[in-house]
Amino acid sequence: MRLANRVAVITGGASGMGQATVMRFLAEGANVVIADYNVTTGEATAAQARRAGFADTVSFVKTDVASEADIASMLAHAVEQFGRLDILFNNAGVGGAIGPLTETSVEDWDYTFDVLAKGVFLGMKHAARILRAQGEGGAIINTASVAGLSGDGGPLAYSAAKAAVINMTRSAAVELAPDRIRVNAICPGFIATPLASGGTDLERTRQSFATSQPWPDYGRGEHIAGAALFLASDDAEFVTGEALVVDGGLTAAGPELSKKFPRVSARNSKVSGITKGSTGEPPHLRRL
Repeated sequence: MRLANRVAVITGGASGMGQATVMRFLAEGANVVIADYNVTTGEATAAQARRAGFADTVSFVKTDVASEADIASMLAHAVEQFGRLDILFNNAGVGGAIGPLTETSVEDWDYTFDVLAKGVFLGMKHAARILRAQGEGGAIINTASVAGLSGDGGPLAYSAAKAAVINMTRSAAVELAPDRIRVNAICPGFIATPLASGGTDLERTRQSFATSQPWPDYGRGEHIAGAALFLASDDAEFVTGEALVVDGGLTAAGPELSKKFPRVSARNSKVSGITKGSTGEPPHLRRL
């Protein structure tokens, strides 16, 4: 098992890519803390893991990744529960602000950056303190996006936040390299998850995503879990500061989100507001 006796914390671990990574890491021998804002899905994921035979190696803690106190408490929980920390997967996310630039409120911008960018910063900050103190290195993985690599891969605020994650990853990798702490990002393409579907018609999202890139299948959480496993394992010992694209050839062809999904593109959008993904909180949208 590639992660035997390692201790991993996975934010946004209660659904989608995070949940798939929780189950994969457990199967590879890790002790896993599921951190999520949504208590209902968090406890359900922990229960699922226990039924699968991981009762002694899984724990759930409610976490708001935009809160420094919550991040510190989350990582302290991992150390108290399992004795150490080896891996942090900063994966929590929301759709965030959508709609035209001229209609985006400061409040929606701030919420988007609080979760997607500040949450990653806080996770790296506090994980690095623990990993340095242990003196044995470690791995930090951040969920970015193909939206952070182009101008037409996602909504403006979301894309800007994900671009920030990519550069934070590179900067932190350079700073933490002397401590043998590897820092990498994953840039998913169109992955069919509850967040991507807005918590509604997941099957419709799968059908739409299956034809959205050169590879003839939709992206699954398990695809991201496999990439995270590689970056967390000793197989990636010499890999740091990278943004690993996992997108079925999407960026190779060019995202062109506005052409593929005109209803959610800012070019054509008739709504503006904020979406909060799988947090359990409803979106707040208004018609233009």
